[in-house]
Amino acid sequence: MGRRPSVFVRPVSMDEGHRLQRISRTAKDPVRLRRAIVVLMSAQGQSVKDITSLMQVSEDYVRDVIHAFNERGFDALDPKWSGGRPTISERVREHIRLIARTSPADWNIAAFSTWSLAKLAGHLVTWGVVPGISRETLRRILREGKISWQTTTTWKASSDPDFIAKMHRVLALYDTPPADGRVICVDEFGPLNLMPRKGKAWRPAARPRRLRATYNRYSGVMYMLAALDLTTGKVYYRIRRRKRWREFLGLLKSLRSRWPGEKLYVVVDNFSPHKHAEVRIWAAANDMELVFLPTYGSWLNWIESEFAALRYFALNGTDHRTHAEQNAAIGAYIRWRNARAEPKTNFAPDSPIRQWTKYPAKAA
Repeated sequence: MGRRPSVFVRPVSMDEGHRLQRISRTAKDPVRLRRAIVVLMSAQGQSVKDITSLMQVSEDYVRDVIHAFNERGFDALDPKWSGGRPTISERVREHIRLIARTSPADWNIAAFSTWSLAKLAGHLVTWGVVPGISRETLRRILREGKISWQTTTTWKASSDPDFIAKMHRVLALYDTPPADGRVICVDEFGPLNLMPRKGKAWRPAARPRRLRATYNRYSGVMYMLAALDLTTGKVYYRIRRRKRWREFLGLLKSLRSRWPGEKLYVVVDNFSPHKHAEVRIWAAANDMELVFLPTYGSWLNWIESEFAALRYFALNGTDHRTHAEQNAAIGAYIRWRNARAEPKTNFAPDSPIRQWTKYPAKAA
């Protein structure tokens, strides 16, 4: 979430400053006294956050007092002042939230594609929803209605006519692994660049850890080919310069030698090296079944969550200068993880995908 804009009182004249100082010393009404102190502190250049900390009041209270003083002057200090902002009913608040969820295009506004608080407030006034509204009030109304500023996401639809059948096949392997073998989820991770990677860490307030912003790619990239054994929950991997069918076949051969005598059900996506003729022929001859995910269904591969954890815990916040250093960090994490591995069960038990009878036509 972005930083909230700073709010300060309008420029205060010398006479107004003296008057505020006098009220802050002599006012007997605690509400009038507190509001005068808030305005005086803001006039002295102290931020909302500083005033909140010193006065032990909420940020919304401080902002309301400052806005009221800017609009109505000293009348806003009176605890019984009657010239306050009009109360916005819950019906109007809900109407505001509904409009906020629309696009400017829905109102035939071609000049911009999204609302800012200022543009939305102006639109509400233009259409007579409210006679006037500040950005801060509008922000609070949206927040109270659980309307937040979010990044637009994308939806990639699958054109696979057998999506449901393939998905159920994978889920069946996850739910009831065959008695004659074990299920292995395989995928590639990368590219593994040598670059500073943003991450999160516990640090003193306002003092984030710094990483260099510039880097080169002279050392090229590498790739990790990994396999997740659902029976034990352990991850097996190798890091290579390329991720062609030859590297993939090499990984399959290592898996075959690790579990001789067992049939292996290998869940993979539709990356072309996985479907290479040499790979298919070798797998069929070595009691290994390649179970392909539906198109655009990589999220069904259980190893994807392992890659997310690897990225978060082993790579984010790092700035490795050599592939050997980066590969060692990955290896250390995998060893730590495998020492604590448990069998993988209950894949997305409450997900709506388990009730799908057809592929959804659009994003939910």
